[in-house]
Amino acid sequence: MTGRNDHQEFMADLHSIVIVGGGAGGLELATRLGDKLGRRGKARVTLIDRSRTHLWKPLLHEFAAGSMDLDHHALSYLAQARWHHFRFQRGSMDGLDRSRRVVKVAPTFDEEGRELIPRREIPYDMLVIAVGSHTNDFGTPGAREHALSLDMPEQAELFHQRLVNACIRANAQVTPLRSEQLKVAIIGAGATGVELAAELHKTTRELVAYGLDKIDPERDVKITLIEAAPRILPAVPERVSKAAEALLRGLKVQVLIGERVTEVMADGVVTAAGKKIPAELTVWAAGIKAPEFLKDLDGLESNRLNQLVVRETLETTRDSEVFALGDCAACPWVERRRDVPPTAQAAHQQASHLARMLPRRIAGKPLKPWRYRDFGSLVSLGEYSTVGTLMGALLGGSLFVEGLFARIMYVSLYRMHLYALHGAAKVILDTLAKLITRRTEPRVKLH
Repeated sequence: MTGRNDHQEFMADLHSIVIVGGGAGGLELATRLGDKLGRRGKARVTLIDRSRTHLWKPLLHEFAAGSMDLDHHALSYLAQARWHHFRFQRGSMDGLDRSRRVVKVAPTFDEEGRELIPRREIPYDMLVIAVGSHTNDFGTPGAREHALSLDMPEQAELFHQRLVNACIRANAQVTPLRSEQLKVAIIGAGATGVELAAELHKTTRELVAYGLDKIDPERDVKITLIEAAPRILPAVPERVSKAAEALLRGLKVQVLIGERVTEVMADGVVTAAGKKIPAELTVWAAGIKAPEFLKDLDGLESNRLNQLVVRETLETTRDSEVFALGDCAACPWVERRRDVPPTAQAAHQQASHLARMLPRRIAGKPLKPWRYRDFGSLVSLGEYSTVGTLMGALLGGSLFVEGLFARIMYVSLYRMHLYALHGAAKVILDTLAKLITRRTEPRVKLH
């Protein structure tokens, strides 16, 4: 027992780094710090997340459409913690006491509603908040009741189940299809909305091919993409936007621009112009905001989107021992005189920066400011195309890319994330294994 007590005392004396949120940035940071500090006994690294498993959020539209299986891409936090020398605590942060330096974690319940883990407090010396964001429905009537968002794997799975059930129901009925049946309305034509529209065009046709012979996808399955801005993909260069819109219209996806949705109903949506768009399934993919609990979190500065305001060092403005990264952080983009966009590449860069800086803070050295490097925007339109721009000093500005080369660059973003989590050897071996087994797998998820 003496050896165990000595170990506990040693661990208690270590500098405690707590990371809340196991998304792309949070998990990458926990992994890097675990390998760098946890393995060598230089700090105690703890990751807190409400879920058991991690999933790369930019893939959610493919899970929703049925192109990918959730089980093949989910990563156990407990396993990752074991492999990379950090601790995992399951739960949702719902408060903070900065004077005592403790994170307040809500109780966790099992699938039957029984308490699994009681409410608790987790102490920290340095805290990194990386809880991401969720869809912002702007209080639109009916949105919460009748529209699905794609913020979490559970929502993507629910959408896919409803899609498959809608097709099975339509194929079995003897009466004509109702006006909204087999129609999907996607509100918001940012990257998620555009990519989902293209992916659904492909997977619904593949799904119907598995014996649903009473459904004609060209006649019966209709996808409508609705955007309030003057063009789709408003955050990317106009040339990318026009190329994506032309491709979607070529697939007979109905694209409505300059249309603001004012109400979501069980059988469709209504726009500000009074237009009624029938839909059996509605997805809300417009706008983001950080979780509500970040608003006025023990006096930390936040903006109207609940994002924590941070300095260029990623320290929050009112507490140098509390950091924030990713979608939940409002970080200045000095060169553009605005905030850094909420993208996976920004979260990846911020995690890499803090993995270098937090050991410096422990060693008593000053932090260096983080600078965002914009490598451009890429939008995947499934098997049809990938379009985007690549940016950088070597290019002398921006370069429009599309087709196979753009697709390779798009896939490489996910590979970079996997590399940060697993290292090069495992990523290469897993990629080879998937190439070998790919021919034997169904092209679309059927359940």
